[in-house]
Amino acid sequence: MAVKLRLKRMGAKQKPFYRIVAADSRSPRDGRFIETVGTYNPVAQPAEIKIDKELVLKWLNNGAQPTDTVASILRKEGIMKEFKNSKTSKGN
Repeated sequence: MAVKLRLKRMGAKQKPFYRIVAADSRSPRDGRFIETVGTYNPVAQPAEIKIDKELVLKWLNNGAQPTDTVASILRKEGIMKEFKNSKTSKGN
């Protein structure tokens, strides 16, 4: 089973709100998911991002692939850098 970290759209028309979830890559965008790892609200100024860093790192270490958008959000929060540093330090 290929797991992806991706956005699940919530909210009303013209007022999107997203949950960052770990989901099977074959399930639909707003369908079944395994676990919620954070939220993203692009409407707020500045955009609100709340992420459970330990959960995201757990999923990344288990092989979950983030989508392009989620990867950029994780990069802004510094989580991707931390993940890459943990992988290189484990190799030594």
